[in-house]
Amino acid sequence: MKKKTAAPSSLAAQIAGLAGASWSDLKAHWQHLFETIPLPGNRRFVEKRIAHQWQENAFRKVDPALLQRNAKRIDTLLTTGSVKRQRAGAIPVPGTVLVRHYDGVEHQVTIAADMSFEYEGRPYASLSVIAREITGTRWSGPAFFGLRKGAAR
Repeated sequence: MKKKTAAPSSLAAQIAGLAGASWSDLKAHWQHLFETIPLPGNRRFVEKRIAHQWQENAFRKVDPALLQRNAKRIDTLLTTGSVKRQRAGAIPVPGTVLVRHYDGVEHQVTIAADMSFEYEGRPYASLSVIAREITGTRWSGPAFFGLRKGAAR
């Protein structure tokens, strides 16, 4: 059984479809999300706000604490004027999809909410195990997926 760890791939297709949507379709999406009518004249803004809201709604289901963590970081930024940077090589937030082209094949790994990794529908505890499975040799997973400075991107 595949764990739900990222926004559904259909969400990416929906967002991509916004560029070709009619203004009346965009208006309908806006009204559904925000219960108002968008101001005319700035189509790009409307597309971005709809896409943002769809992503927020999707990731709220995947990782409910994500919005709380973001709100805390924003409050810290507003209060202190700065936020603590993530350490180098830190694993990205849940829902992130790491992509690596190797030997002519694109490989995708999704960061799960429990900070495990999903590759080809299977959970893994470490990026290094995935890198070893892909290459057949020992690799640092974070280096292989470009999370460390100086790694192949």
